[in-house]
Amino acid sequence: MHNEKAKEPFVRLVKRPSLPFWKSWLIRIASVLLSLALCAVLIYMITEVNPLRAYTAMFEGVFGTERRIWNSLRDTMILLCVGLALSPAFKMRFWNLGGEGQILMGGLITAAVMRYCGDSFPTWLLLLTMVITSLVAGGIFALVPAYFKARWNTNETLFTLMLNYVATQIVACFSILWEAIPGSANIGIINSATKAGWIPTDFLPGIFGNFNYSINVIIVLALTAFMYIYMKYSKHGYEIAVVGESENTAKYAGINVKNVILRTATLSGALCGLTGFLLVAGSSHSISTSTGDGRGFTAIIVAWLAKFNPAIMVLISFILVFLDKGTAEMASQFTLLNESFADVLTAIVLFFILGSEFFINYGLVFRWSKHKEVK
Repeated sequence: MHNEKAKEPFVRLVKRPSLPFWKSWLIRIASVLLSLALCAVLIYMITEVNPLRAYTAMFEGVFGTERRIWNSLRDTMILLCVGLALSPAFKMRFWNLGGEGQILMGGLITAAVMRYCGDSFPTWLLLLTMVITSLVAGGIFALVPAYFKARWNTNETLFTLMLNYVATQIVACFSILWEAIPGSANIGIINSATKAGWIPTDFLPGIFGNFNYSINVIIVLALTAFMYIYMKYSKHGYEIAVVGESENTAKYAGINVKNVILRTATLSGALCGLTGFLLVAGSSHSISTSTGDGRGFTAIIVAWLAKFNPAIMVLISFILVFLDKGTAEMASQFTLLNESFADVLTAIVLFFILGSEFFINYGLVFRWSKHKEVK
């Protein structure tokens, strides 16, 4: 008995039972506060800037003006849209890392329709065509690796990741073909004179002011509600969950796994393509290789932290946008707090948030614990 106790480790990790909702969120909030405290120490030690002034600058970067508020809301909705797109594929354990390329293909086909059909289609038909083609383009770019996965069990992680580079080069090719100034690889603003194909930004001006992106917001919030119902209450959502848990169990239950993979991956890519439409028609009115701006990868964090819950994705998306815009404003106001240091602060906050998920799922059991309860 004595030898058994001697061999027992000083501390070990144990899988926790499900924590109450309030307790898990208390851990997450505590992790954010601890990360902010550590960032405050670093800010003062390195720059001797009052951390409260730095944090005030972060709030000004997001809420300082009406335009900043609307830009933050717009970027939150775009990131949320990509997170919603990736969540069904990830829940099925189909690792779609090609969101960036699917966004680019949706944006590229949107730009093409704007250029070639802007003068001949009525507004409603033009916008409808842009939406449908962006969905199809993004869906096809996800359907190809899904087919290979379903047919030959290929590695979808590498397949979808490599397709990002294919999409980038296709967009680069068309950027040169459509360039406004020879040698610039920049197509400029599409239909700047007529604004054909532009999503209206003054949909509800009396309520939201001159910088509103209310249609974009309405579209993404409606998509959030749809995905919540789809994932939680629909038959397809149930099949996604079962396939994600175990393909053998899904087959035993009579679920056609190949069809689920093809359908879910196509949906994921199509919604990424829709994001490309919102970016091109709703904000930039142009297309380039940087249109996605890394959102296809950032949205992976959104989906995982929210545990594929669309409602929680709204909060996670806003936090990430707040950190991005807030630290950028902080770097612009304080010379010593340059963009690299701002990125370090963002990384610290994200590290603590991700770390909190570990302590939510696992606890510590010490050698002297009589009942071996999780700490």
